[in-house]
Amino acid sequence: MNDTPEIAEEEIEAARKLFAGPCDFTAGATTAAELPAPAPVEVAFAGRSNVGKSSLINALTGRKALARTSANPGRTQQINFFDLGGRLTLVDLPGFGYARASKGRVAAWTRLVMLYLKGRATLRRVFLLIDCRRGIGRGDRVVMADLDAAAVSYQIVLTKCDKAGPRELAGVTQDVFAEIAKRPAAHPEVLATSAEAGTGIAELRALIARLAPPPAPAPAP
Repeated sequence: MNDTPEIAEEEIEAARKLFAGPCDFTAGATTAAELPAPAPVEVAFAGRSNVGKSSLINALTGRKALARTSANPGRTQQINFFDLGGRLTLVDLPGFGYARASKGRVAAWTRLVMLYLKGRATLRRVFLLIDCRRGIGRGDRVVMADLDAAAVSYQIVLTKCDKAGPRELAGVTQDVFAEIAKRPAAHPEVLATSAEAGTGIAELRALIARLAPPPAPAPAP
């Protein structure tokens, strides 16, 4: 297990170019009927409300407002799909846990998220975001258990790591490794990130780019 994946500089640069290219909002779904047809390759970002999913997506793509951010938990209340250069689709999922919405509405979008996660054949990986100051909580374990049962690959990404000291970060990382060691669908690497400070963003881009198909060859002159 490794919390600092070894990534070649060429991969870092190729991923930077991919994420610097076109990235367009393509669909937003609040019901199962509104889910778009599966893209060839999808990667999703999941986590409790206010964990920083939208901020992380904005940092990855170098845009300030691709995904909507807010200090109020539960701002993302639909599944949002973004096409990245025609090579893969980034999926921003509503947060689970606390949100400023009715219990019925929260329950409805929680059901939608789990329907998406369990039934999307082209979903290559779920990046499960964990606030490094909180560690893994009950809601995270529920999602992990569901993904394990559905054999959907997921990887833990620690967020807001600029707000934790080295000892605190090392402690939560160790706890995460202990948790995922017993989970069959968990990816063995954990990545520490900060959307604000830029920590781990280039590495996460490269990990995501590994899941994308190779770019189409340039047309012959």
